[in-house]
Amino acid sequence: MFRKIHLGALFFGLVLPKMLLAATVYETQAEFLDRAFNQLPPDPGVAWISGDRKSAVYQLLGHDYPALRIRYWCRDTRSAWILDEVGKDLPITVGVVIVDNFIESLRVLTYRENRGGEVATPSFTQQFNGSALDDDYSLDTHIDGITGATLSVRALSRLAALALFLQSDVGCSDGS
Repeated sequence: MFRKIHLGALFFGLVLPKMLLAATVYETQAEFLDRAFNQLPPDPGVAWISGDRKSAVYQLLGHDYPALRIRYWCRDTRSAWILDEVGKDLPITVGVVIVDNFIESLRVLTYRENRGGEVATPSFTQQFNGSALDDDYSLDTHIDGITGATLSVRALSRLAALALFLQSDVGCSDGS
């Protein structure tokens, strides 16, 4: 009897919490970039988060970005961004493809929260397709929420706006 209780306690005390905190990887960075650039991704560029750009990023996110630089990939008017933002407690990794200053696709690459994973479904992420920035640096498209995933929805919306801002700020449209 003691052994059964002990094994059950071990499972619920040690194993189950790690299972609940496990990240769900929907697409790797390499897969995302291959899809974004038809199997031939360009070399990455670097957007430094400093000066005026740092202030703008702070306004978009409501906090500093956790890194000093962000890698991006650019060819002609197409750019790809891999960004992180905390949903409720943990970072969500998102890939955004922008063409001519409009979002072509937004994908959740890795989701780490234990609730709200519905934001990774295509029926949700397709709402971002065609979005651009307004003059006040907010998305020009209304994004429907998901009950129980409000913070994750907000995180994805902030990342979409951030990617659009950074793409316009680094000048990807000039073929760099």
